[in-house]
Amino acid sequence: MHTRLFTRNFLFLLLGQAFSLIGNYTLKFALSMYVLEKTGSAGVFGGMLAAAAVPTVVLSPLGGVLADRVNRRTMMVVLDTISGGAVGITFLLLGRVEWFILIAGLQIALGILGAFESPTVQACIPQMHSGDNLLRANAMVNQIQAVAALVTPFAGSLLYAAWGIRPVLAVVSLCFFATALLECFLVLPTPSGQKNNGAMQIIKKDLTKSVQFLRVERPEVLHLLWLATLANFLAAGCVTMGVPYMVRTALGLSATWYGVAESLLGAAAVLSGLAVNFWGNRWQGRRMSGLLAGFGWSLLPVAAVFLLGVTPTVAYLVLVAAMGIGQILCGIFSILGLCLIQQWTPQELTGKVMAFVMSISLCAQPLGQLLYGVAFDVAPVWLILTVTGIVMIVVAFSARDFFAQLTGSW
Repeated sequence: MHTRLFTRNFLFLLLGQAFSLIGNYTLKFALSMYVLEKTGSAGVFGGMLAAAAVPTVVLSPLGGVLADRVNRRTMMVVLDTISGGAVGITFLLLGRVEWFILIAGLQIALGILGAFESPTVQACIPQMHSGDNLLRANAMVNQIQAVAALVTPFAGSLLYAAWGIRPVLAVVSLCFFATALLECFLVLPTPSGQKNNGAMQIIKKDLTKSVQFLRVERPEVLHLLWLATLANFLAAGCVTMGVPYMVRTALGLSATWYGVAESLLGAAAVLSGLAVNFWGNRWQGRRMSGLLAGFGWSLLPVAAVFLLGVTPTVAYLVLVAAMGIGQILCGIFSILGLCLIQQWTPQELTGKVMAFVMSISLCAQPLGQLLYGVAFDVAPVWLILTVTGIVMIVVAFSARDFFAQLTGSW
């Protein structure tokens, strides 16, 4: 028998995440258009994203320690308020300060704040739900993320095309402040912890305990994380860097076309959340390997149309369709993997372990964004996608036995 999924706490968390994700995705879209229009280089944009991700990777373990030591509601409210203020300051200074320094500074600041925000939010979910509802709750959070990804690119492209970057910054700042307001209504107990130790002793003890858990008690978590790290490296290059470059530069299409593509990919992500809600347990075991392989196969049709030199419209349609399928498969894999890790982790370690999960899996993103940004500037699109697809298929095939051992772990 299922307990109620949409509790008061969970509803406020979902609403807050909705505003936060709308703000984040709108900002990401607008900045990608702004930087590409200013420089015309995927490498510059990739380098900026990489620089912004580094603080998140480095500081996430510390964010996890705090998530298990302080009241998570207070922490989320403070972080989202600061985020709204940072975007608001950028709005006020744009045009008065060198644009590159200002935008890079904003990205880095949000990366630092994200290092503390993300593990805190992830730790809240198993605090609110357990058992079967944990999988459903993670799927619901994923669907909120997917809906935001569906709505914001198209709406953001219209807003950006009509008025430019500054109105986008104003709207995003308000989104972060709205998130902080909604989070004020959460009721979350402060995690228990030793109060008589020094700060450095607490950090050292907590991080050591987390590493021991990952290396000794649950080594399968690390194995899953390394697979996710490689997948993130390849996806960050092909999707985060590849889609805007292929649509805007390689195909020469407008920002509106790119916005539609991002929205359709967001719709595919919504479908992945629905698939987990209805058929989540059917994907366990070896089928998780098939999810990764499916993403690799989805890249090959896109490579083919660029190799054959078809018309931009045909190439665009194939790109959106194939990447959409890959997005669905990757979304299912991510939700199932996250749920497994949350179920394996004791409540008092949730924040720290989720911080390590984010840090390890995200450490590949800056490198992927940077290297693929350079690669798209110097190599043919079809070659990059072909190599990436083959690597993903080989990795998925080699991991079949590992995923088979996970059967029955739910």
